[in-house]
Amino acid sequence: MNESIRKQVRNGLRDLFHLLPCIVAVGTVTIASAVPPAPIVLTGADMRPATSLNGEWASIIDPYFSGLWSFHHEMKANGYFLNRKAQPGDLFPTEYDFSKAPKLHVPGDWNTQRESLLYYEGPMWYERDFTYQAKQHTRVYLRIGAANYRSWFWVNGHEVCEHEGGYTAFNCDVTSALHTGANFIVAAVDNTRHEDDVPALETDWWNYGGLTREVSLIDVPDSFIDQYDLHLSTNGTGVIEGWVHVMDAQPGETVDVTIPELHAKSTATVGEEGRAMIHFAAEGLERWSPETPKLYNVEIVAGQDSIEDLIGFRTIETSGDKILLNGKPIFLRGIDIHAEAPYRTGRAYSNKDADILLGWAKELGCNYVRLAHYPHDETMLRAADRMGLLVWSENPVYWALEFDNPKVYAKAEQQLDEEINTSRNHAAIILWSMANETPNTAVRTKFISALADHARKLDPTRLITAALLVRAEGNTKIVDDSLGHALDVIGVNEYIGWYEQRPETADVTDWRIAFDKPVIASEWGGGAKAGLHGKLDQRWTEEYQANIYRHQLGMLNRIPQLRGTSPWVLMDFRSPNRPLAGIQDEFNRKGLISEQGAKKEAFFILQKAYRDKTVGKPE
Repeated sequence: MNESIRKQVRNGLRDLFHLLPCIVAVGTVTIASAVPPAPIVLTGADMRPATSLNGEWASIIDPYFSGLWSFHHEMKANGYFLNRKAQPGDLFPTEYDFSKAPKLHVPGDWNTQRESLLYYEGPMWYERDFTYQAKQHTRVYLRIGAANYRSWFWVNGHEVCEHEGGYTAFNCDVTSALHTGANFIVAAVDNTRHEDDVPALETDWWNYGGLTREVSLIDVPDSFIDQYDLHLSTNGTGVIEGWVHVMDAQPGETVDVTIPELHAKSTATVGEEGRAMIHFAAEGLERWSPETPKLYNVEIVAGQDSIEDLIGFRTIETSGDKILLNGKPIFLRGIDIHAEAPYRTGRAYSNKDADILLGWAKELGCNYVRLAHYPHDETMLRAADRMGLLVWSENPVYWALEFDNPKVYAKAEQQLDEEINTSRNHAAIILWSMANETPNTAVRTKFISALADHARKLDPTRLITAALLVRAEGNTKIVDDSLGHALDVIGVNEYIGWYEQRPETADVTDWRIAFDKPVIASEWGGGAKAGLHGKLDQRWTEEYQANIYRHQLGMLNRIPQLRGTSPWVLMDFRSPNRPLAGIQDEFNRKGLISEQGAKKEAFFILQKAYRDKTVGKPE
């Protein structure tokens, strides 16, 4: 074996699958198979009937990624993906056995499931046995809700897909790898951080590794609906428009879209690119809003395939410095949220997690949440649709990336594609955020502006934003980041009273904004340990955090273009950047609620301001 390849194996094989085909051993013959097809995006996949693969998976920790190869006699491949069992008369030992390996629960991160794995970053192997009954004229997709960060999947020893990106769903065609009866799936997941990743080496949240969201098998016909976009037109009352794409459809095939409750139906034909254009009136349609989060059962039928989704219909646009929901001005009273599980900690993934987190936001008086700093799980979006919470959804372009690297841009664009094409029919989402707190440089601006253009091509019905850093001249905050030209709504992050000056400084702070656009105060606040009390000027106490909130709320009302606010953050969350013993203990303590559910004083200050509507201009 070439020494350069051997070195890549030892160092984690981060690019091996792009350099070599998959190696499969059959008897004593080594066969090179073709590189598997790339995963596809399925819209509304969580609404399709599925065979769950959640539960206990065998796991093998593998910091050198040696499980891809076994250096036995004559270099015969014997990787873990083959799930090989020891045989009588074997001349060489089989040095792994999934049947004897410890278990990890899927979905879930590995860090919080075993104490020894809390700080682990590297490759982990997963294996699960299952039975399947093969069907004619059926394709089968393995759906992975998320796997952080790089992942590879094999079914019965055949590589079926690989993926990069830790927060978006993807789907792998496993039809040819499955057979009736007993089957097994092996996955390798590697959360090692690299400079050319998205996000890159440093983040202010825990690098939870593993199969962090649900895994399932989805059956579809040979020709099937893979993506669709249905939304309310801004050009006509009660007119629904959009499109449905049918994979491998013949031109001229028909697609039916029906809303039974409204007795509304549209029939369209598929064009040469597999897309059927939809446009029809829905008399009596009730628009989705935070006050009336009406969802309709929408049926889509194309040939032998059909899917039912729950969709709300509303419009979102800007007019000067206003944000218009359903044509009327709205002020966004919100909170930032990380996908940290309440109480148990770790990556949030369940309906229970979503109901608790968003339930707290509703209790706070929010009509909006910023889901930072990456796309959150479908369970959060479904809950937001149901509860009437508007959503800022964010691409993980965070802090400093290699903005001059075309490969990094391709990764960011891929994750944006997956985010939008998976989640585009959620009425709750009104803002696609391109980035958070990036440096104001020409190469950065070109990079993120291109992402914004790409997002608009994918989805021209929503607003584009990003959370920008602001600079100061004395007691004046200046918003003139060149990226603002590419945005519909300007997000601004500032931490007066925490990272700069004192809470009282907010009382004499003015704002100068270079853009005639709506502004959202996308981050502000300070830290406190729940239960720690003291004087107003004593950091880390609930009183100090509450004092920041009092002064910030007064300042926000002096920003004439302010159309929303989402302080940082709803709940404390794990971060390796926060080691202060006895206070932070590797948690970011800026939450209004502790990870164990204790509400801090600042929670009630913000709650009163939101309920009384004393922050922000009245709608």
